[in-house]
Amino acid sequence: MLNKTLFPLLLVAACAGVQAQSTPAKKELVARILKVQQPAVEAMARNLAEQPAIEIMSRAGSALPARVAADKRDAVAKDIQADVKKYVEETVPLVQSRAVKLMPTTIGAVLEEKFSEDELKQVAAFLESPAYTKFTQAGGEMQKAMMEKLLADSRSAVEPKVRALEQSVGKRLGATPPAAAAAPVKPASK
Repeated sequence: MLNKTLFPLLLVAACAGVQAQSTPAKKELVARILKVQQPAVEAMARNLAEQPAIEIMSRAGSALPARVAADKRDAVAKDIQADVKKYVEETVPLVQSRAVKLMPTTIGAVLEEKFSEDELKQVAAFLESPAYTKFTQAGGEMQKAMMEKLLADSRSAVEPKVRALEQSVGKRLGATPPAAAAAPVKPASK
């Protein structure tokens, strides 16, 4: 009875092991893919490392007027900026280095497990193709053109909504709108 239950489980386990096995050719293809993907992984690691600094700067900017005397704010703000710069200079390379080191055991392992050798050849060929390289290099220019056009196209519809939101939040916080944004006062009629 035990053999009838155990045999199918062993067969499934053996098949899974065979499917997940890698070959030197697959390892070489994965290494090529990881090399092409390294800049994207480094950018992701940079964003991850910088995120706490961005949040701290935001909170510090909000707290500065309430917690620091007006005559000392500029100096404290510069000191905070220096601290953040030091953090970024020390942390970003550390996180990027670790991310690159982890690529083979994370991304590489998934690629080896989920893709056949033929599929890896196709992915590597695509990522290494001159057309893809040109496309990714033009990415910043394409994004800039899109953002400029989107801002111009949506500005007239969005600005009134931003002003309404600012006024609503200001009212909830008990703040008065800036003088330039406030409606002109009409003189009383006699």
